[in-house]
Amino acid sequence: MVQNSTRLVGRTALVTGSTGGLGVAIAKAFADEGAFVIVSGRDKQRGDAVVADIRNKGGRADFVAADIGAGEAEVRRLADEATAAAGGPLDILVNNAATLLMPKPTADIDERELQDAFAVNVFAPFLLTGLLAPAMAERGHGAVVNIGSNTGLRGSAGSAVYSGNKAILHSFTKSWADEYGPSGVRVNAVAPGPISTERAAQFAEHVQPMLARIPSRRMTAPEEVAAAVTFLAGDEAANIHGAILSVDGGWSAV
Repeated sequence: MVQNSTRLVGRTALVTGSTGGLGVAIAKAFADEGAFVIVSGRDKQRGDAVVADIRNKGGRADFVAADIGAGEAEVRRLADEATAAAGGPLDILVNNAATLLMPKPTADIDERELQDAFAVNVFAPFLLTGLLAPAMAERGHGAVVNIGSNTGLRGSAGSAVYSGNKAILHSFTKSWADEYGPSGVRVNAVAPGPISTERAAQFAEHVQPMLARIPSRRMTAPEEVAAAVTFLAGDEAANIHGAILSVDGGWSAV
């Protein structure tokens, strides 16, 4: 493995939802920068495969299985096991795991879908940050990067639940920046547009007409979002607090 830089050497990072899609790209980007990465998700087989790939390229990683939508006890277990795997307080937390609903009218969303979305997209990052950020603050340094969405910056018909969830996460980002920043913990967010992952294929018919109107005229690659997350987690972003960095080809700007 050839590291791009040494910006994250000696750092430990937990990336939720890193057994597929964007989370894998973030985990691999962190490992490429020298971090010890804790990969987490529900599927052990997929998680082990991500860890093996990182290790085969000379990186350092472990896997901790967790279903963070299952409630506080499971989130607390993840926090405890990740801290143990890291050998102490984590340096970086990336709240990436998310439940993405297919666009449909608000009236067609049932209670179960609503509860499941809030459990993963809102409650879990709130609880996990509350469990891990205080230890960073006590030590005097750390970084939390939340994965928001450009849909949390603007209205989107048929996406009220997901858009609302991400808007809440953006708000958390700003409040946590004010809460933890004075203790040396930087909290920021990345707001991607549609990302070219396997899951994105489900939304192709909704996305393609919009791509024709944005400056880049294309979807965003996972590696492009991962690069933004890596930047916000590193020392080059030392005086950036509470930012919502759009990586969406200009979607939220026009």
